Amino acid sequence: MTQTVLAYIDINNQYLLLFRNKKKVDVNKGKWIGVGGHVEKNETPDDALIREIKEETGYQVEEYQKRGIVYFSCEDIKEEMHLYVVTKVSGELIECDEGELKFFDKDKMFDLPMWEGDKIFLKYLLEDEPYFELQLDYKNDHLINSKRLK
Repeated sequence: MTQTVLAYIDINNQYLLLFRNKKKVDVNKGKWIGVGGHVEKNETPDDALIREIKEETGYQVEEYQKRGIVYFSCEDIKEEMHLYVVTKVSGELIECDEGELKFFDKDKMFDLPMWEGDKIFLKYLLEDEPYFELQLDYKNDHLINSKRLK
């Protein structure tokens, strides 16, 4: 199972989102998502969080909370995504080679093109749910099952 990290950087009651529009082949193309990526060999999810945010945004992570794990399945793909909210960063926002970075008011995000399952865990984050685990199953890019495990 592939391990990934996904973070929502929370500054001034807005989340930083990434519109995936620069790569030719991208499962997330045309969607707004948080910032993140794969956990590398010999790397913890926390290490991956800090590295990915630095690479994609230029920000240095100062404070964060791990909020949950989301287990994805889509046909033959299985993924364990560690979900974070970052509450303090330093540095300057840079241009990302994977897409457009933009801050959004939290109540405006749900109108953006994004994965259906992302709206489920974003709601948990915004309602300050305690640590959770969530199963999301997709078929042909459509959510066919969602189940809170914890």
